[in-house]
Amino acid sequence: MTKESQKTNTMTAEETARQNSFIELAQTLSAQKSNTLGRPLTYCLTTFGCQMNEKQSEVVAGIMDEIGYHRQDSEDADVVIYNTCTVRENANLKVYGRLGHLHSLKDKNPDMQIVLFGCMMQEPHVVEKIRKTYPFVNLVFGTHNIFKFAELFYEMQQSEQQIVDIWEGTDQIVEDLPTERNYTFKSGVNIMFGCNNFCSYCIVPYVRGRERSREPEAIIKEVKRLAADGVSEVMLLGQNVNSYGKTLENPVTFAQLLEMLEDIEGLKRIRFMTSHPKDLSDELIETMAKSKKICHHLHLPLQSGSSRVLKVMNRRYDKEKYLDLVERIRTAIPDISLTTDIIVGFPGETEEDFQETLDVVAKCEYDTAFTFLYSKRSDTPAAAMENQVPQDVAKERFNRLLALVQNEGRKRSSRFEGSVQEVLVEEESKEKGIFTGRTQYNLLVHFAGDESLLGKYVKVHLDECKGFYYLGTLEENE
Repeated sequence: MTKESQKTNTMTAEETARQNSFIELAQTLSAQKSNTLGRPLTYCLTTFGCQMNEKQSEVVAGIMDEIGYHRQDSEDADVVIYNTCTVRENANLKVYGRLGHLHSLKDKNPDMQIVLFGCMMQEPHVVEKIRKTYPFVNLVFGTHNIFKFAELFYEMQQSEQQIVDIWEGTDQIVEDLPTERNYTFKSGVNIMFGCNNFCSYCIVPYVRGRERSREPEAIIKEVKRLAADGVSEVMLLGQNVNSYGKTLENPVTFAQLLEMLEDIEGLKRIRFMTSHPKDLSDELIETMAKSKKICHHLHLPLQSGSSRVLKVMNRRYDKEKYLDLVERIRTAIPDISLTTDIIVGFPGETEEDFQETLDVVAKCEYDTAFTFLYSKRSDTPAAAMENQVPQDVAKERFNRLLALVQNEGRKRSSRFEGSVQEVLVEEESKEKGIFTGRTQYNLLVHFAGDESLLGKYVKVHLDECKGFYYLGTLEENE
């Protein structure tokens, strides 16, 4: 380990210890408040957005639990926390709408405290609006200083003023903070933060900051700890996992990290997302092909099948390179499940461009494609582009794409009908006695069972494909 790495580790350990001291201070305050009220203190935490946000919410939940608050679903709580998303303008509007509801709750209970954090808070105009229009919000912070939550929470308990703590960026990664996992048997693991890609339609690099990778030793330590605690499946998370390790003092490729994780005892499945096509390497394909633990599912966003549109999107690959990549992946891993993201109606998209997208969808045989109508995202280059596609034209194209995606996906997914697959049982569905799990191909399966199966791997006969999920029967020997 280099001197620089030792220095970084020391600083990280010091910050972790500092935040733990604020947890202890906040514990004292919460105990006093609970005794005064004669009841436990409660909090409600709502997460908007992606799996990265879900993972960060687990840290906030872990800290709240440590401080002495009890989580509940109702927003009629002592503390209401929103982890916000800002990928689309609609996500912002949803939060503003919810704040109106919280205002009425706070009128009835002036002691309620409201916390907003996450991507939306990294936008200066949002913070300004909250200061002016929603002064009843107690604490506002962003994406870069989530590790400071215990400190900020303690400060909020001591203050009657609105606290706003937004960082423009950071190179700090603080490890070993309390975490309250959503599942006991599977977990997300952040391997990197931020994004350097600057796709012209995307706000993420501006609110998440530049790429910074965690040290592989820290990731391995976390996954070993999770495996020892009963976690058998991990999802490695990053805005672009394929560029993992480039910012490290001693660079490590994503494929090399996967090989390190392969040997961890107790770990049965490894998933990851999201992969950017521009730098998905042959090394990674080879590693996936020979691995016994990496699931044969790959989410590979296309966004558009038109090379011209891809260039304007700043995706840094073209239609031919994408199709060649898919061919190499399918050659090495014939049973791979491919999923993708596609945007319809990007500025300047012509009918000819759209036909190129339909052509790629037909050739790639995706199991599922997540399709989106282009929506202007302010503060991105695409929002200022000329030739915005009329909504009626974009919607008509969207419907045509959706019909093709559903038809192709149904054909592709049904290839497993009649087979027996290993399924990780995740939860009971809304229908009592019917449980839901996933195959290694990320396909959902519903089947009759009981609660003893939760978190276990079972063999399920896939009776009928219903498009993007299966109805199955638990094998008798289970």
